Amino acid sequence: MTMDFDLLLLAELLLLGSGTGFLAGLLGIGGGMLMVPFLTMLLDARGIGPALGVKMAIATSMATILFTSLSSVRAHHRRGAVRWELVRTLAPGIVLGSLAAGAGVFAALKGSALALVFAVFVAFSATQMLANRKPRPSREMPGPPGRLAAGGVIGFISGLVGAGGGFISVPFMAWCNVPMHNAVATSAALGFPIAAASVTGYLIGGWQLDSGLPGALGYLWLPALATIACASVLTAPLGARTAHAMNVAQLKRVFALVLYGLSAYMAYKALAG
Repeated sequence: MTMDFDLLLLAELLLLGSGTGFLAGLLGIGGGMLMVPFLTMLLDARGIGPALGVKMAIATSMATILFTSLSSVRAHHRRGAVRWELVRTLAPGIVLGSLAAGAGVFAALKGSALALVFAVFVAFSATQMLANRKPRPSREMPGPPGRLAAGGVIGFISGLVGAGGGFISVPFMAWCNVPMHNAVATSAALGFPIAAASVTGYLIGGWQLDSGLPGALGYLWLPALATIACASVLTAPLGARTAHAMNVAQLKRVFALVLYGLSAYMAYKALAG
């Protein structure tokens, strides 16, 4: 029974990693929108309730972005799509915001509160994807102080909900008239500093935590991290190639509907917790 369950868990994690890696490359997201609800379900099945399970799912999801973002951004960089000047000016604020969220607020908030924050954030992101509002032609990216502030907001929210920032940075850059393919590619590059700073914060905030789960290090579920990272690194370049070959508008609409369902699940876990 244990072997069957472990093989089933391995298959579920590989499937989850493959799907989120592909979406990371395709849409410039870290995969946390999908990963956190499903990891919460898997942890719940192993006896880790939502009070701790949501935090472990968020931290583990964010840690996988360390690997997914590198794989994805290499594919985008080869096509010359990454706006590195935007990465350099947004990254300092992102690191500060992510550290503040991971080391301070994340550890202090209850798991049910984080689940509710995540649910609201996912629903908002899905609505933004469906709205597809067009920016004014004259709008441009803000100057260095504005980018520092924008990076701080992106990093802080990402650190709280375990997302790579793409659901904020891509709409933000598109709103500032950065072409969509450049916004997706640049968001993929921003995923690494978001993940690195957030995971550092999670390790600081949870270093004394003992969940009792085999393979856990504080808030990180290491077996899930390793399995998902291996699968996502393989599929992220495929998503990046697909992004440059297709119109993703229809896929975004379908994905938005999936996000509404996941938002409802996390809201339910928040209320249950």
